[in-house]
This record gives sequence, C-alpha cells and structure tokens, in this order.
Amino acid sequence: MSAYRPGPLLPRDEGRDFALFCVVAILCFLATFGAMAAASAQRAAEGWSRAMAAEATVQVNPRPDESGDQAAARAAEVLAGVPGVTETEAMSRTEAEHLLRPWLGEAILPDLPLPHLVVVRLDSENPATGRALGRALAEAGLDARVDDHSVWRADVGRAAWTATLAAMGLAALAALAAAAAVVFACRAALQARAQMVETLSLMGASAGFITSRFQSRFAWLAAVAGAAGGLGACALLAVLIAAGGDQALTPALPFDWSDLILAAPTPVLAAGLAAIAARLTVGRLLQLAYLSETRG
Repeated sequence: MSAYRPGPLLPRDEGRDFALFCVVAILCFLATFGAMAAASAQRAAEGWSRAMAAEATVQVNPRPDESGDQAAARAAEVLAGVPGVTETEAMSRTEAEHLLRPWLGEAILPDLPLPHLVVVRLDSENPATGRALGRALAEAGLDARVDDHSVWRADVGRAAWTATLAAMGLAALAALAAAAAVVFACRAALQARAQMVETLSLMGASAGFITSRFQSRFAWLAAVAGAAGGLGACALLAVLIAAGGDQALTPALPFDWSDLILAAPTPVLAAGLAAIAARLTVGRLLQLAYLSETRG
C-alpha cells in the first residue's frame, strides 16, 4: 500500500506560469545584456583614449636639398631624444600606401603625393607634450607639424561616452521594464487567485502562512526566469567573443569574459521583486477579505 502524498497547496496554472516565466526571462535577458554592452562601451572609451594618448604623429616637410625619407629619418632621430618619448618610427611610402589603400583604392595611389610622417610613441607615465616635440624639431631646423591627437581624442572621448551612456540608458530601461513586468504579472496572477486567498483565510490559515506560500512560489518562478534570461545573455556574450575579429562587433564593443559576472545579480533581483510584489498583493487581498467578512 503506497503512502498517501498530498498534492501541492497551491495548484499550478501552467499557462499563466509559463507566460510569466517567458516575460520575465526575456526582459531579464535584455537588461543583463544591456549592462554587458554598457560595460564594454566604457571599456572601449577608455581603450580608445589610452591608445590615442600613447602616440603622436609628425608631418615633415623636406628641404629642397633632401628627400622626404631623409627628412623623416632626421626628425625621428631628433624626437627619439626628447624626454617622454619611448620610440619613433619614420613611416615609409609603402607603409603609408598600405594605410590608405582600403580608403582610396589601388589605382590613384602611385601618383598621389603623400605626406612624410613620423610616428612617435609616448611614455604612458610621463608623456612628452606636443609643445615639447615641436620645440625639439624647430631647434633642429626641421619644418614639421606635430599632431598629438588632442582634438581627435576629445571627439572620440565624447562619442565613446555617448555610446556608454546610451547603453547604460537602454540597460536601465530594460531593467525597469523587467521590474514592472515582474510586479504586474505577480499582482495579476495573485488577483486571479483571490478566492483561494480568501478560502485559506476562512479556513483559519494565518496571514503569515498564506503570504509565505505565495511569496515563495512567485519568488522561485521569477528566480528561475531571471536565471534563464541571465544565462541567455551569457550565451550571446560567449558567441560574440568567440566570433570576434576585425569584421565582428567586438572591435566597437570589446566584450570580455569578466562581463559574465554582471549576470549574477539577475535571478536574485527578479526573485526579490517578485517576493515583494507577492507580499504586498497578498496583504491587500487579505485586507479585502477581512473587510468583506466583517461587513457580512
């Protein structure tokens, strides 16, 4: 004879529970991946700023009695002795053509007059200023113009931070939408079970007992849905990192494996919101049931 095993106190409504699960999981996925995108955008902003601050470019105009390559080599030698400079490199015409080929094509490059450039790599701790580089070139009798990328660095920084704020804004909106969906769905599901709450109250169940039953039920459902959404965001992140490269999304948004940690709070936050919504809603239903009983 098999032992009697009672059914659950709160019967499952598979259709309603599945709809709640899907809504919470999708919105948690969007919120989590939005947070990952915001983190990668901030990383890109910092990386671009560091990369541009680490180099300067010098355009050299040769004298009538020397070639452009000779003038560039002389400028590189002068700049190598400036404090705050770690390395200099005179760019040859072949290297300049290689940089311009994707933009201008192959046909016009042989006849195109190209500037004679020197790439200056700066010390990250104490970089040389553009004024110091220009002074050294002038003292050496070189006609050259120094570009320390300060204008470009400001523009790139503004663009990068705009992208970061946009990603953070989208993540915040998705998080608010997920929170609102959890609260609304839990309240709607509990309103549909108002008669069950009233019946349990009439049978003598305490308010704490009733609240804990519904609170644990919906907190667990939201936690599982939040975990599913967070795992979906982690899976997409892994795909983007694995498929990274020059033609992928990762150069603009350099995702990193450390971003996976941003998915950890998702199920906890979803469960907490659901528990709070369930507690408040059940309390309201019990209050209405008490008033109805008193009036009756």
